[in-house]
Amino acid sequence: MRIAGLHTYPVKGCHRLDHDEAGVEPQGLTGDRRWMIVDAEGVGITQRDTPRLTQLTALTRDGGLILSTDGLPPLDIDEPHAGDKISVRVFKNKPTVPARAAESAWVSEFLGRDARLVWQADPTGRAVDGYALPDDRVSLADGYPVLLANTASLDAVNDWLTEGGDEPVPMHRFRPNIVVTGAEPWAEDGWLGRRLRIGEMTFRAAKACARCRVTTIDQETGDTGRQPLHVLGKHRRVEGKLMFAINLIPDLTAGETGRIRTGDTVNVVEE
Repeated sequence: MRIAGLHTYPVKGCHRLDHDEAGVEPQGLTGDRRWMIVDAEGVGITQRDTPRLTQLTALTRDGGLILSTDGLPPLDIDEPHAGDKISVRVFKNKPTVPARAAESAWVSEFLGRDARLVWQADPTGRAVDGYALPDDRVSLADGYPVLLANTASLDAVNDWLTEGGDEPVPMHRFRPNIVVTGAEPWAEDGWLGRRLRIGEMTFRAAKACARCRVTTIDQETGDTGRQPLHVLGKHRRVEGKLMFAINLIPDLTAGETGRIRTGDTVNVVEE
């Protein structure tokens, strides 16, 4: 098996960035979802309720971020190390996490509602959602540091879709960080609870990923349909949840880093 694709999402919910190589930190890939747009109550705004986020491109630069979208001038913003300290929630029912306020006028105009861009200055402030060690930490991603998807499993989903008269969907509907090729369909189900050696890095395969309506949103246009959730409901329903891809946790402690690259080998570590 090898890495076929690497992706980050600098602002939670934004358009993906594609990479030939990426840094790995305890909380995920370098630059991945360290920024988030929150509403007036400090709750994260995601594609679940705001598909317009698909039209937001966020390019990381040393010490900052450049936001762009059609109809607005680009916004070049520094990491707000001296910004107001605030508490935000990734989801309404989740505990608060510390962040720093970055900007409000540009993102409010972009979304057409009161909103604020925040930055996760201290990624040690948010623990991983279960299936984890006490010191595991995560960025502003939904719950886990890294999402891995298998191209053969996508092929299986697309076979089901075409058999039912629907159009196939691209991998970016599932918004993975790491895409692997060379495995059998659904081989990743058997990796759970084990370790993966990816290039020079090791990751723990924590749990399968339950999918939401974001997978039904065209990541280029923001248009919404019913697939692939409908077909996953027929073939990949586990305990009432629709599964595709798996969540990984880097085997790193605070301060440690590494790198992975497209073409790197991926092996299941026998323990």
